[in-house]
Amino acid sequence: MSSERPTEELLLTRADSVADTRAAIVGAARTRLLSDGHSGLSTRKVADTAGVPLSQLHYHFGSKQGLLLAVLEEENRRRLERQTRMYSAARPLWERYEQACDFLEDDLDSGFVRVLQEMIAEGWVNPAIGEEVRSLLRGWYELLTGVATEAEERFGHLGPFTAREVATLIGNAFIGSEALILLGFDRDDLPVRTALRRLGVLIRQLEESGASPRA
Repeated sequence: MSSERPTEELLLTRADSVADTRAAIVGAARTRLLSDGHSGLSTRKVADTAGVPLSQLHYHFGSKQGLLLAVLEEENRRRLERQTRMYSAARPLWERYEQACDFLEDDLDSGFVRVLQEMIAEGWVNPAIGEEVRSLLRGWYELLTGVATEAEERFGHLGPFTAREVATLIGNAFIGSEALILLGFDRDDLPVRTALRRLGVLIRQLEESGASPRA
């Protein structure tokens, strides 16, 4: 028994060390991606920022591509969990939509939107990256489809659209708006943010119009 306990503790210590190293590298990659962009990102700069040997980066992630995917996956996981909690709350649909607009501002400030758009652009020319990005985005569209389906069940048909089509339009509106904002369009050029907010006003009007929910 006494000889097994130190071995177990050693294994746990090593596992923690590996997790800490991976987390440090992913955090450094995110920092460099935001400051240098995808084209200027180098694994050596990431390793230097993380304070680890370059060999450790290649050991854990294999390549720059693997590292970038790890960054996007980690960022996406946190945001998707947040959105899932928000959309599952027992609140009016319009309140949940407005919260999503607030989250957009948070994600612009944190750099997540920049990371996502960088990976979307890379996916145009890199099939492996493209497949991974599509896989991650499917999670968002499935979440929105669930919300649109809830609205359809409560209030009836969504005009000429299916629930999935409504979810697609809303998801596209956010992704396109993010790209325009990053490109430099602001309130004086295009009303990108206010246009998204107006959708929330429309949802509220429809929700409070006295439409009877389906039994």
